[in-house]
Amino acid sequence: MLQNRVAIVTGASSGIGRAIALRFAAEGAAVVIADRVESPLEGGETTLERIRAGGGTAAFLETDISDWNAVDALVAETVRRFGRLDIIVNNAAIYTSTNLLETSPEQWSRVIGVNLTGFFYCCKRAAQQFLQQEPVGEARGRIVNISSQHGMVACPGDFPYGVSKGGIVQMTRQIAVDHAKDLIICNAIAPGKIITGKPGIANDPDALDYSNSRTPWPRLGTPNDVAGAALFLASDMASYVTGVNLMVDGGWMAG
Repeated sequence: MLQNRVAIVTGASSGIGRAIALRFAAEGAAVVIADRVESPLEGGETTLERIRAGGGTAAFLETDISDWNAVDALVAETVRRFGRLDIIVNNAAIYTSTNLLETSPEQWSRVIGVNLTGFFYCCKRAAQQFLQQEPVGEARGRIVNISSQHGMVACPGDFPYGVSKGGIVQMTRQIAVDHAKDLIICNAIAPGKIITGKPGIANDPDALDYSNSRTPWPRLGTPNDVAGAALFLASDMASYVTGVNLMVDGGWMAG
C-alpha cells in the first residue's frame, strides 16, 4: 500500500511509533525513524534492525522534535537520502503525571515543547517540503498526528499532557482546512488504552483494571491496532479523509 513512499515516524524506537514504522516498512515505504534514543523500551532489536531484517528500507536519525533546527535537519536529510517526503507521523510525546498544582513551569514548558510545539515544527517543516513536490495521486503529502482520547476528555492527574493532546486535535483541524487547497492531507489518531513498554503509572495494575472496566472491547489495545489506523490514513484509501481525529479505543469514548 505504500510502495515508493517515504515516511518519517517520530518516536519510532519504541511502542506505538515502532509499530507504525514496522508496518509502513512492511507495506513498502522507506521509513526514517526519528527519536532521541535508538534502543527500544521493550528491549531487543532496534526498529532499524527489525526493518532491515525483514528486507525493508529504513534509516535512524537522532532527533529532538522540540528543536526547530533538529526538525529542519531531519526533513532535509530524509529528502537527501530518499528524494522526497510523502508522509510524516508525529508520535513522539512525553508526560509528567502531574496535576495543575503539582506541575512546575519547567515541566509545563518541556511537555508543551515536545507534544505541541514539536508537532507544530514537524507539521510546518513537512508542509514546506510537500509544497516543493509534485502530487502523488491526489496528495502532495500526508500528516498523521498521534493525539489521544485525552484530547477530548480530561487526562486525570496529568494536566500538561491532556492540554497538549487537546491542542494537537485542534492543530490537525487547522492544518487540514487551511491546506486542503495545497493537497496536504492532515489527520489525527486518538488511541485509547494501548499497552506498551512505557514505564510508570501507565502500567500500574489499578490503572489497567480501570481501563479494562471502561473499554467495551474485551481486551486493551496494542501498538499494532494504532499502526493499522495509521496505515489507512497514510495510504490512498484515505484520499477524501482530512481533518478527522480517528478513535482507536475499543469503544471507550462511545460508552
